[in-house]
Amino acid sequence: MDRSQRAGAGKTRSRPPSTSRLTVKARPNRRKPGTLWSRLPKPAAIGSVCGRVLRRSVPALVGASVLAAVGGTAWAGYRFVTTSERFAITTIEINGNHVLSDEQITAALPARIGDNVFSIDLDNLVGDLRGNPWVARAEARRVLPHTIVVDIREHVPSAIAQLGGLYLVDEQGHPFKRAELGGGDGAGLPIVTGLDRASYVANPDAVAGQIRGALDALDAWRSSSERPSVGEVHLDSHGALTLVTYEHAISIQLGAIDSGLAGRMQTFDATWAELSDPERTRTRAIHLDARSDQVTVAFAKAQ
Repeated sequence: MDRSQRAGAGKTRSRPPSTSRLTVKARPNRRKPGTLWSRLPKPAAIGSVCGRVLRRSVPALVGASVLAAVGGTAWAGYRFVTTSERFAITTIEINGNHVLSDEQITAALPARIGDNVFSIDLDNLVGDLRGNPWVARAEARRVLPHTIVVDIREHVPSAIAQLGGLYLVDEQGHPFKRAELGGGDGAGLPIVTGLDRASYVANPDAVAGQIRGALDALDAWRSSSERPSVGEVHLDSHGALTLVTYEHAISIQLGAIDSGLAGRMQTFDATWAELSDPERTRTRAIHLDARSDQVTVAFAKAQ
């Protein structure tokens, strides 16, 4: 047994008392109580804080004041130019119309004489005009102080197309208006027949291309004054071209619209020149074959 164990063996361990007589006495508050006013910040400190806040807010207040002044001035100016009689409309000028009259166009405009020239929304004005089927393009501008100028471009009809109904078509072959024959629409224009409305609905550009090709062929036909006038251009389901004359309704079957079309027209010229006037009167159909040396002429029965 080592010394620490031997030394500890003869001593009895001390135990802490079950109760402690230690007491804690509250120390008296040495700070003297003061009044409520004495606890408030000093006037000098308050003034210093207010000064700092004011110095920091001055630029913002100045900016807000400037913006308010500019905004108020702008609003007053806007109110003046949009309500002043100095800018009342006295003239509505229409340019570019040929089918529609000035009165028809003016009646469709949301602008009247006496309205303020700045109160008119030019985009809405031309938007209303574009709703007219004759109008292909429309633009409007102001000419201060009293004038609105409207420039339009109208559709130019090149033919009438049978598409489940009669429609005016432009030079690109696109229909733009239902033809009102009683109102004079399409007077003197050829009619393009043989087209399917369902095909047009499914592929408008393709059908417009067919119409344009037929009209180009008609222009080539009209290049010679010796050829009879044509009132109908027929396209069959295979795209073969047949021209029907105004007089005697002669069917001139020219076939496909291809590179050989011009040659077949020349063959027609030679054939037509060989026919006498009585024979031309009796002619009902002329078929131009793919071969330029073959022509078939059908006559009505002699009476």
